Amino acid sequence: MKRIIKTDNAPLPIGPYNQAVLKNDTLYASGQIAIDPKTNTLVLGNIKQETKQVMENLVAVLKAADMDFSHVVKCSIFISDMNDFAAINEVYGSYFNHETAPARETVQVAVLPKNVNVEISLIAVR
Repeated sequence: MKRIIKTDNAPLPIGPYNQAVLKNDTLYASGQIAIDPKTNTLVLGNIKQETKQVMENLVAVLKAADMDFSHVVKCSIFISDMNDFAAINEVYGSYFNHETAPARETVQVAVLPKNVNVEISLIAVR
């Protein structure tokens, strides 16, 4: 049986999906973009601020499932400009222990929802 994970501490979905789904001990978190859940506005000051908001949204989703970044086994990062890779990676990397960091891919895409610059999804396991 699957359990829908929902928290007011992360942005509400902007389509027919949920923030995350927990199946047995595996959490599948939908992609997060830089929407501040308190104001429902985009955080687009610079790529580091944007990435930090994305990661904080993922913190909230993980917490709602009684997990944290130590449970994450896979991330997918979608970016609009590969030239932002280093800055995104710096912020992203600060949330993980480098020796136990998850598997991941980073893909440049043409357009992301709401024309943001970064979106990150993840899979976590207890």
